[in-house]
Amino acid sequence: MPAHASTSRPHAGTSRSDAPPLTERQEERRRRILRASAHLASRGGFDAVQMREVAESSQVALGTLYRYFPSKVHLLVATMQDQLERLHGTLRKRPPAGDSAAERVAETLMRAFFALQREPDLADAMVRALTFADRGVSPEVDQVSRQTTAIILDAMGQDDPTPEQLSAVRVIEHTWLSALITWLSGRASIAQVQGDIETVCRLIGLTERGHE
Repeated sequence: MPAHASTSRPHAGTSRSDAPPLTERQEERRRRILRASAHLASRGGFDAVQMREVAESSQVALGTLYRYFPSKVHLLVATMQDQLERLHGTLRKRPPAGDSAAERVAETLMRAFFALQREPDLADAMVRALTFADRGVSPEVDQVSRQTTAIILDAMGQDDPTPEQLSAVRVIEHTWLSALITWLSGRASIAQVQGDIETVCRLIGLTERGHE
């Protein structure tokens, strides 16, 4: 199975792939929680996301919220996966137009960067949650990685990537996240972010030439 094949919603309280799917009512409740999380983060960043306020804003009991997301870090990492999933839907409607796979991936990742740039407090909250995440948050972090992989592979036009291509995709993911972190901390300009992303995306061309 390709690495990007699974982007299904996790069961409440877990992201294990073998968990039963959410009911329609549970899915709607989860969407309300994620919307509330994104709204609070966009207004004040990581510190503004307080579990009690999220529960009140999404109209769920605090205990229910903790069954879905055991901590704020779990919640914000899941919020990032949700934001990337929404972005993926937009990209599918208006795919990148570059001639090469490397150009399309670079364009896609810059569009993702600019989408996050428009909500810097939200972006900072989600990235901070990713950096704080320990092993207990691994399922949610894996969801973010799978969603990012799916976005990149779609831009490449690749349904059945080779191990070398998947390795390149992982390096590209790491570089994109690192570039986002350095920009959020004020240590990189947008031009530097774009340069780094365009440079690392050239790895795609190397994997293509290796299999001609």
